[in-house]
Amino acid sequence: MNEILSFAGSYWWLVFPLSGVFAVWGRHWSEASERRHQRKMELYRLKHPGALHGAHVQAGQSEPVRRPERDVQHVERMHDEVDRRWLSYELDAAKLIDYPMMTDVREPLTVAFLRAKREADALRPEDPSTVSAEDLAAYRSAVTSYDVAFQIAETEARRVRASGFSVQERQRLDTARKLVTVAVDDAATAAERQTAYRRARRELDGLIVLPDATITSLEEKVAGAIGPRPEPSPS
Repeated sequence: MNEILSFAGSYWWLVFPLSGVFAVWGRHWSEASERRHQRKMELYRLKHPGALHGAHVQAGQSEPVRRPERDVQHVERMHDEVDRRWLSYELDAAKLIDYPMMTDVREPLTVAFLRAKREADALRPEDPSTVSAEDLAAYRSAVTSYDVAFQIAETEARRVRASGFSVQERQRLDTARKLVTVAVDDAATAAERQTAYRRARRELDGLIVLPDATITSLEEKVAGAIGPRPEPSPS
């Protein structure tokens, strides 16, 4: 005992550097514990998606589980971003001519992303402030599927471009692309724009089916240089 006290008396100054070491070790241990706790909580949320958020709902209540509105808004922003990327094609006829697969419903990848879009649109909540845990999970899953399906279709469309068309068909696509550029050019005369628009539609006939939204956008850009679209004749 005397030897211990003697050692402590002789090396009392070690208390200061060692206290710093212990403080650093304690901080690291606390941070590691917090990370373990967060991982456990995340795993629990994944296994029991409605448990934590629904804990405050009394038994017998039929109201949907309240989710933080920012969770819904986050998924909606993801949804809007994929829509924005798709609209960059749908509202740009020239871009669709460059990547025709994006509107070719004979392509399984195109059909897959269009179907995923419909499912995500259908599950988008009307009131983001109150959504059940199950509905939010379904909506998030649908938006994720939409995002992935779109990326796959876009990557393939950019890879193949117009390689599936014959030489003559690619020439027609190239001509149509140039005509569309003239049709939306404010420097061109009304007659030039009208003629370019109509010729572009003829060149694309049988090659690419432009969505209605694309045609509407193109006609708006031509801005009155052409007349109103004719109504479909009754069958």
